[in-house]
Amino acid sequence: MSSVMPQPETAPIVACTISRDVQNFDLLIEDMEDALGESWGDLGFAEALAFFGQPEAEGMEFVALAMDETDEENLVLMSEIITQAKARDIKVILIAEDVTPAALHSLLRKGADEFVPYPLPEGELAQAITRVRQLDEPVHVEASNAPQLKAGAQKDGALIVVHGLAGGTGSTTMAVNLAWELANMDKDNPPSVCLLDLDLQFGSVATFLDLPRREVVYEMLSDTEGMDEEIFGQSLLTYEDRLQVLTAPSDMLPLDLITSEDINRVLEMAMNQFDYVVIDMPSTLVQWSEAVLNAAHIYFVLLELDMRSAQNTLRFKRALQSEELPVEKLRYVLNRAPKFTDLNAKGRVKRMAESLSISIDLQLPDGGKPITQANDHGLPLANSAPKSPLRKELLKLAASIHDLKGDQAQAA
Repeated sequence: MSSVMPQPETAPIVACTISRDVQNFDLLIEDMEDALGESWGDLGFAEALAFFGQPEAEGMEFVALAMDETDEENLVLMSEIITQAKARDIKVILIAEDVTPAALHSLLRKGADEFVPYPLPEGELAQAITRVRQLDEPVHVEASNAPQLKAGAQKDGALIVVHGLAGGTGSTTMAVNLAWELANMDKDNPPSVCLLDLDLQFGSVATFLDLPRREVVYEMLSDTEGMDEEIFGQSLLTYEDRLQVLTAPSDMLPLDLITSEDINRVLEMAMNQFDYVVIDMPSTLVQWSEAVLNAAHIYFVLLELDMRSAQNTLRFKRALQSEELPVEKLRYVLNRAPKFTDLNAKGRVKRMAESLSISIDLQLPDGGKPITQANDHGLPLANSAPKSPLRKELLKLAASIHDLKGDQAQAA
C-alpha cells in the first residue's frame, strides 16, 4: 500500500521585477510582496529578454523595471526590454532612482506605462499596479466626454498664459475663471475655449473644476510626435459642455520630462482647434517656458504686495532679459490688491511698481473665503459666487479680451 503526499499548489507568477540586482531595491521587494504575495519573480536585464520568449511569459500582467543612475549605461538594453514586453502585451512599470530626465523621457517614449520614483512613496506601487491593470478595461465615460476635434482646423486661437511668481498668488484661480468666463462670453455663439494645466507636478485645475486626472494625459505628452487631433481630443475633458480641459497628469512628473518641441506641438494643435487657449503655468521656469512665452499673445504674471513677490519679479525679469525674450508680452497682475479707500496701501503699490520698473496693468480684489470654498467645491466663481468682486473683475477682463479679438478679426 503506497501513499502519495499531495503537492502544494504554487501561485501563478503574474509579475516580475527586472533589475541589475533587486537587493538594491529593498523597498520594491517589500511592496511587491505586499501587493502580490508570492505571485512574482525576479529577473536580471539579460535574463528578461530570454524569458519573454518562454511559455511562462504568456501569463504575465506586468514587469517592474528598476534602475538607478548606474544603469543608464544600459539604456539600449532596457529600451529593448520595454519593446519586447509591449510586443507581448505586458505592462511596464518603471522604477527609477537618480536617473536623468533625458533617460526617463527616452524609456517612457519606448512605451513604459507607469513611472514611480525610488525610494517608493507609501502605497505608490500598489496604485501603479492598479492603474496598469485598468488599462485594458474600456472607459466609456471618458470616451463620451472627449470632444470631437476637426482634422485640419485652422482657428488661429489666442494664447493667454497665467503665471504665478510665488505659491498662492492665485494663478490657477485666475486661469480657471478667465477660461470659464471666455467660454460663456457669447450665449448665442460661444467661443471654443481650451484650458491647459502645464504644472505637471502640482497642477490643481482638475481640483478646481472637480475633474478626474487621467493616464491618457501623460501618454499624449510623452509622445507628441505621434499626436493627432484624435489623440489630443481624447486627452481633454469637457466641463459642462462649454470648456475643454487638459488636466495635469495623475502622477507627479519631472518638469523636464517634456521638451520645447513637445510644448510647441501641443500649443499648435490647441490654437488650431480653439478660439482661446488658456494656460496655467508652473511657478518654476523650465526649458520649455521660453516656447510658451514666444507663442503667447498675452502673458499674465501674478504677484502680491509683499517682499517675496517683489524679489521674485525682479529675478523673473532678469532671467527673461538675459535670454533676450519678449518681456513686452508680460502683463503684471496684482492679486489681493488693496481696497480703493486704503490710500496708504495704494501708495505702496505705486512705489513697488516704480522700484521694479514695471507697470501693474491689472489689480484683482481679495475675494476672501468664497474663493477658497469655490475652489474646494470644484466650481467656477460664476456658478458659486457670481457677485464676488473678483469674479466681476475677471468677467470684465474676459470681455475686453473677447472684444479685442473681435476687433482684430474684423480688421483682418
